[in-house]
Amino acid sequence: MPQDPMDFEWSYWIEWGRERILWLLVGHLLVSQVSRLLVEKYKPWCLMVYGMAACWLLLGIKGFAVILLHAAVSFAVAQFQLSLLTWLCSLILLSTLRIPTVEETKRKWYDTENEYYLLLFTVSVRCLFCTSFSLEYCWHGPTQKSSHSFPWMLAYVFYYPTFHNGPLMNFDEFSKQMRRQEAFSVKSNLSILIVGIIRIFFWWCLAELMIHLMYIHALYSSALPLESASYWALGGLALAQVLFFYVKYLVLYGVPALLLQMDGLKPPTLPRCVSLMHSFTKMWRSFDVGLHRFLVRYIYVPMGGSQSSLLGMLFSTALTFAFVSYWHGGQSYLWYWGTLNWFGVIVENGIKRILSISLIQDLI
Repeated sequence: MPQDPMDFEWSYWIEWGRERILWLLVGHLLVSQVSRLLVEKYKPWCLMVYGMAACWLLLGIKGFAVILLHAAVSFAVAQFQLSLLTWLCSLILLSTLRIPTVEETKRKWYDTENEYYLLLFTVSVRCLFCTSFSLEYCWHGPTQKSSHSFPWMLAYVFYYPTFHNGPLMNFDEFSKQMRRQEAFSVKSNLSILIVGIIRIFFWWCLAELMIHLMYIHALYSSALPLESASYWALGGLALAQVLFFYVKYLVLYGVPALLLQMDGLKPPTLPRCVSLMHSFTKMWRSFDVGLHRFLVRYIYVPMGGSQSSLLGMLFSTALTFAFVSYWHGGQSYLWYWGTLNWFGVIVENGIKRILSISLIQDLI
């Protein structure tokens, strides 16, 4: 039975996974386990060299140079130790992905659109990693130069399991865990690997069944069936779509999360089932945990967050969703999506504050 071809993200990453990325992840696993067994002290540098080689192989010398240039510029700007300047640099580097002449130049480097999109997706994710490192550098300063050196930035930026699509792991977490030297057990690691592969295979089979039998995205791409459907049917389609999105990211984040575990790191928690969610706030906290931690640590809290006045909280929340919308592409529908999510979070927090008033609690 033919599959629903309308979900670009799933088809794209599965195709790349089958062709090269899965084999490069297996190579990373082998390098990681050998280095943990023989040269634990040099594991970050072994993985850095492997990640750079894998990047060169997939994206070519020019793609590799772009990512290296982004890292070098971010590191140079971080030397001023000004968070605002670091953010300005990050936004400028991110904006270069949307300049038409730059886009056309990069397209000419590759034979197919898929190769260009791989560079685009990779660079956009690397921008977040560069931002995380640079802000941590600004906050910690020269007293911790050894842990915030350029080689450590490269080890972080070129760490291969999270290289193309995430999940995001902030530099402070990555650095602490990568430095920690633990007793290595081949037997325990093998059991983690086998159980992890079985789970990911189950999720992949479920996603393939959904995309071969349900045709959710094909239905959404045509106005005619949507116009003729009842409200109950539309609600069912919406639920089916977000459930597929959840299963899809169990696979896309599950594979790198397993490799993080094999490397002795603690990956961000995998997405929680959307059927268990009943609020915007919980959805943002527990679906993409790595992205949520990034947004809270580097945008929401520095801008005041929940500790500021009501207007301050509204502003910091709006700025957070504005960045999410811009990072995802900045198209008009993303701004609408970000605005609706911001409104949902604000309404929920407003209701919580009202319900916390003693008079209202007594009435309830």
